[in-house]
Amino acid sequence: MFRKKPIRINTYLGYGTHKRLRAMGRALEVENIDFNGNTSIFRTLWNIFKQFESDKVTHAGIELHLSNGNNTMTSTNSQGYYYFDKEFTKDTIETSPSNWISYTVSYHGKQKKEIINDNVFKGEMLIPSKDAEYGIISDIDDTILHTGVASLFKWRVITNTFFKNFDKRLPLEGTVNFYKKLQSGKNSLAINPIFYVSNSPWNLYDYLSAFLKKNNFPKGPVLLRDFRRPFDKIPKPKKQHKQTEILNLLNLYPHLRFVLIGDSGEKDADIYTKIALEYPDRILAIYLRNIHKRKEKRIFKIINYFKTTPILLFKTSKEAEEHARKCDLIN
Repeated sequence: MFRKKPIRINTYLGYGTHKRLRAMGRALEVENIDFNGNTSIFRTLWNIFKQFESDKVTHAGIELHLSNGNNTMTSTNSQGYYYFDKEFTKDTIETSPSNWISYTVSYHGKQKKEIINDNVFKGEMLIPSKDAEYGIISDIDDTILHTGVASLFKWRVITNTFFKNFDKRLPLEGTVNFYKKLQSGKNSLAINPIFYVSNSPWNLYDYLSAFLKKNNFPKGPVLLRDFRRPFDKIPKPKKQHKQTEILNLLNLYPHLRFVLIGDSGEKDADIYTKIALEYPDRILAIYLRNIHKRKEKRIFKIINYFKTTPILLFKTSKEAEEHARKCDLIN
């Protein structure tokens, strides 16, 4: 029990441009966590518990290596997370036909514990094609995956996440097909980039990524938020997490317009319409899945007074597809 565990680096899907690199991940001890199918309730509980409890490697140097020989450095924070946000003076990052590039990260400097994988950990970064028609930004909770965010005291979120393995969770009807059509758009020459934004903490990244992959959702970065503890002294951000992430994407890709997808359960209608008012030429359409009957009146009031961007409150993905077709977003 006193044996030192080896350490690793968990990379998350990043995104950027030819001149800008954004990537993050977490430095952790190696734990017996396995997000595979056919996992028992007890194993699921253990996996989720270890995601929150895992011993992190703090204030460690992390080096990122691009395939063209360019390197950049950063350090992990007090929770073991590292963030790269590097801007180059000229086009430095190469692309590929799939719009994804590979890179590696490694620990920089001497570490007290053994490092697995010969200290080489692979990562990927999305660089949207210049031929992309538009981008898609989608919520996860109760938009494509039933979580119960709108339930009283959010008890369904706890039940669904902690007691159901990812392979026992089903996507909401028609979402995979709808998202694939949006990714294809009207132009078969390019792949429209997709980004998943959720208020879930980064601790659930592996769980949510496994769910998206298992159900064949289009591949895209999953942008989560920091997990706040009851006595955190760090002040709360002035803007909500989803709003911040969407604005980051709008600013990073100034020539790309977006489709925003969320639900009626939380603040998506308020956030999305506010952004559309600020960027009226950048938001092509807003889709809100109707999950909360008690909030219909408020959402319809927003929709009826909002004329800047096409907006739809839908119950089935077929309704959303028909609307997107009328908006000339899909074939």
